[in-house]
Amino acid sequence: MKDTMIQWHPGFVAAMNLELTENQEDLIFEKEYNLNTKPLLVDLLIIKKEAPNRIENEIGAIFRQYNIIEYKSPKDRFDIDVVYKTIAYACLYKSYGETVNKRDAKEITVSIVREAKPIGLFRYCKQAGISVEKRYNGIYYVLNQWLFPVQLIITKELDREAHIWLKALTEKMEEQEMRRLLEQIQQLGKKQEKEFADSILEVSVKANKKILNEIRGDDQMCQALLELMEPEINEIKRKAEEQGIERGIEKGLEKGIEQGIRQLIIILQELGYENEMIKTLIMKKYSLSKEKIATYFINL
Repeated sequence: MKDTMIQWHPGFVAAMNLELTENQEDLIFEKEYNLNTKPLLVDLLIIKKEAPNRIENEIGAIFRQYNIIEYKSPKDRFDIDVVYKTIAYACLYKSYGETVNKRDAKEITVSIVREAKPIGLFRYCKQAGISVEKRYNGIYYVLNQWLFPVQLIITKELDREAHIWLKALTEKMEEQEMRRLLEQIQQLGKKQEKEFADSILEVSVKANKKILNEIRGDDQMCQALLELMEPEINEIKRKAEEQGIERGIEKGLEKGIEQGIRQLIIILQELGYENEMIKTLIMKKYSLSKEKIATYFINL
């Protein structure tokens, strides 16, 4: 497997979509929102279509019409300057409305998300007389200090059951948490939800290879991972059918099956599986011989 950097931000955007899924119809999600023509991006902008709508998830309790979200990965710093930078983003967003005061400052909020609690930042706020109130587990409101309402979200402290998606963005996941994540993903029914979950899972397994090693021998978990790959396999199948080179991945005899299986192997390798385990999984899934499986690893 190639040693690639973990892409935390796509997983974060996916996690926020799933966290706020009960209000999916009420919100507009703008990832990497351009503040102007220059490369100045907000990690996530969430716009409420109608301001009075109540957000079910406690993360969105503070939300107004326009909500600036900044995500810091586990190794990113999170200090007072990060807070001011994010508030500056909110100021720029307010000032770039189509007309004067198009975006009312009273309708803008700021959220900053990180796994670990920034002890230095909390110490600074206390020394500077900045009031920080714990409103929910892992969610802190900064009161009467800046131009906009500000909340600090510490995912490590969030409720385990209520915020499974954000809590999956960690390098310190326990085996039971990984199992719970896979079980939760299996329960998703909508295609878009599964795509978001796939993005989160990709981040989580790359960041927690040790845990993945521990559950590889579990047939139920392996089956769950294969089911997650099914949409990607089906998409390969569809494209192959359009090209007239495959009559179905299940038949496993035409040229298209080679394309589909090779892509599946690459995906599983990216998830950290070793070749011998991949061979076993594919043999079980598609009832192929060892000899046939071996041919798919040639020139990979």
